Amino acid sequence: MALTRILVTGGAGFIGSHYVRTLLGAGGPGDVSVTVLDKLTYAGNPANLDPVRGHAGFRFVRGDICDRDLVTALVAEHDQIVHFAAESHVDRSLLGAAEFVTANVLGTQTLLEAALRRPGGGARFLHVSTDEVYGSLAEGSWPESAPVRPTSPYAASKASSDLIALSYHRTFGLDVRVTRCSNNYGPHQFPEKIIPLFVTHLLDGRKVPLYGQGLNVRDWLHVDDHVQGLELVRVSGRPGEVYNIGGGTELTNKELTALLLDLAGAGWDSVEHVRDRPGHDLRYCVDSTKITAELGYRPCKDFVRGLAETFAWYRDHRSWWEPLQARAAL
Repeated sequence: MALTRILVTGGAGFIGSHYVRTLLGAGGPGDVSVTVLDKLTYAGNPANLDPVRGHAGFRFVRGDICDRDLVTALVAEHDQIVHFAAESHVDRSLLGAAEFVTANVLGTQTLLEAALRRPGGGARFLHVSTDEVYGSLAEGSWPESAPVRPTSPYAASKASSDLIALSYHRTFGLDVRVTRCSNNYGPHQFPEKIIPLFVTHLLDGRKVPLYGQGLNVRDWLHVDDHVQGLELVRVSGRPGEVYNIGGGTELTNKELTALLLDLAGAGWDSVEHVRDRPGHDLRYCVDSTKITAELGYRPCKDFVRGLAETFAWYRDHRSWWEPLQARAAL
């Protein structure tokens, strides 16, 4: 059986490492080998890959997706690319957008060019993006045909990378597939995003910082379900298409906070309302009809159960997140 050789960028991060562990785990496809390319910036954690380090089909390369020579050499050895690597925290992009443009735009273009010029034919390119590229909407859901209207520098850099990726399909015929997911949660998420940030603060007896009145609405997607959707698109998706991957659980940040307080046995005196961030989109929601109809995707993880499991994971894995928290001064 011929192996499909997959290059996974950003594979030491939250979603990327979960994807790699799933591919190479007991229930994985069995016909793939995986090379992870990761720069190991603050959010990349080598420990996330410990469960697969002994796998015969696993290889790790530390490097930058903007390093043209390295990327060209690696892509030449692989059949497919699954591209997670990105600067992804909105708040950090408000403080300085240059790193986001460099990694998310230039890095993606570097990978695409290497995929296009790969000896023996172009490499299939799965580009992992976000619902934030659509911007905010008051009601309804964004279909894939909706125009991108990003608000933050982070979202704008991701929208730019989406458009560049799709241009390589439309102009050169490269097999590019784009996914746009809603807010992910689950174990191994770096503790700067709202769920792990609030959980770790509550576990330490600290107040949690809730933006404004907590009325911003997000659709929540367990990382297990996201990875399921990604695999469906990688294997069976159509080249040149965009697929939304939603979780089907819409909550205000205030409602989410209430659930986390309940899990921690804490009250609202553990919440500190802080000034809202500039340009904070009120609501995101994607329409997942296309991936459901074409590929049979359906989220399986019940949110209440998934949130409780996530809370328990952080409670039981202080040795994983405490060094990260100290390093990032969260």
